[in-house]
Amino acid sequence: MNFSELFRLSGLLSRFSPDGKCLASCVQYRLVVRDVSTLQILQLYTCLDQIQYIEWSSDSLFILCAMYKRGIVQVWSLEQPDWHCKIDEGSAGLVASCWSPDGRHILNTTEFHLRITVWSLCTKSVSYIKYPKACQQGIAFTKDGRYVAVAERRDCKDFISIFVCSDWQLLRHFDTETQDLFGIEWAPNGCVLAAWDACLEYKILLYSLDGRMLSTYRAYEWSLGIKSIAWSPSSQFLAIGSYDGKVRILNHVTWKKITEFEHPATVDNTKAVVYREVEKSPSVETERLSFPPTRALASSLFSTQSKYDISQVPVSLQYVKPVADRANPKMGIGMLAFSPDNCFLATKNDNIPNAVWIWDIQKLKLFVVLEQLCAIQSFQWDPRQPRLALCTGNSKVYLWSPAGCVSVQVPMEGDFQIVSLSWHSSGDSMVLLSKDNFCVCYLEREEV
Repeated sequence: MNFSELFRLSGLLSRFSPDGKCLASCVQYRLVVRDVSTLQILQLYTCLDQIQYIEWSSDSLFILCAMYKRGIVQVWSLEQPDWHCKIDEGSAGLVASCWSPDGRHILNTTEFHLRITVWSLCTKSVSYIKYPKACQQGIAFTKDGRYVAVAERRDCKDFISIFVCSDWQLLRHFDTETQDLFGIEWAPNGCVLAAWDACLEYKILLYSLDGRMLSTYRAYEWSLGIKSIAWSPSSQFLAIGSYDGKVRILNHVTWKKITEFEHPATVDNTKAVVYREVEKSPSVETERLSFPPTRALASSLFSTQSKYDISQVPVSLQYVKPVADRANPKMGIGMLAFSPDNCFLATKNDNIPNAVWIWDIQKLKLFVVLEQLCAIQSFQWDPRQPRLALCTGNSKVYLWSPAGCVSVQVPMEGDFQIVSLSWHSSGDSMVLLSKDNFCVCYLEREEV
């Protein structure tokens, strides 16, 4: 594994381009675009204010920078550095901005969710979508980019509108049987739309492209409901993470539950492997000691290294009791993600913040538990193979694959606390982000 030097960063804003050739990052009001292989600066753009969000167009030719405080979006072209576009929402304000899949339209959501404005970069025309709902995931594009679903709220009822992205014409408009629609997400094949209720009501609804309700699923009543969902890449499974600490898997034929995965504080499954991170003190040969110590030696002397041990079951995991009288209690399945080959599902129960659970989807059984020394901040699957990277807010990056797992110390001076990471589309590198810096980690193909 090789690591680049540290580069400055603000707002955790660093993104690989979809074609994998460029890496964009932000430092306050500056947008820096680098070549992925050399990390040389290709373009440097100056925005009108501090950048709060960035997004590449699907063809990697344009990059959008949103400044929500000022209600402005600026768009920069990589092919023509002198060209740029500024969209000012004025007094309507701005709370969200994103590209359409064609990379030539921008969807801006105004303050108080009064409307979504669709701006065309080609014709300079403007379309409006009224009554968008203020919810966590209110806009969802199909993977092929042909359709977009928008969650709406009018007359105290929830609706979903489906538009054709080529001309923004309304295809279907229907009401949903939800109390308080929280999010919508298309299956990867674009045939089924999942819509789920806010946490006070356990309900998930499945709709076809023409607005027919295919099925509805409720696991229980009178308790906090759905916290997260994830479609499998093949669209065959829908995983639902709930506040009761369980993941329920629905199948795509009957939309009935085929199994549920529990996340108890004690792992007693003899078939599962439990990897526990343990600290080891660095050993230094006395002949190498010099005074003053060299920089590399000094950093290795004071950085605690860690490795994984295999624990004998049963294993007790660190459990955090949720504070019952606070909003958004730390409980339930907060993160879940399928591996790109459909073979594994990684989950995290917020009551047990230091553990990642990896499930074998072909056998529907627990496969591995990784117990870390610190709380897990982020995890993400390699887009090309079943390999999971995770970070825990320290200067290490952790990798798991069916062959085993490894802890790697990032060799940086000073405090580099990794709170987020993102894979390159090739799976050969990833960007590691801290609050103020980022670096790129390059992996050899044979590793792990």
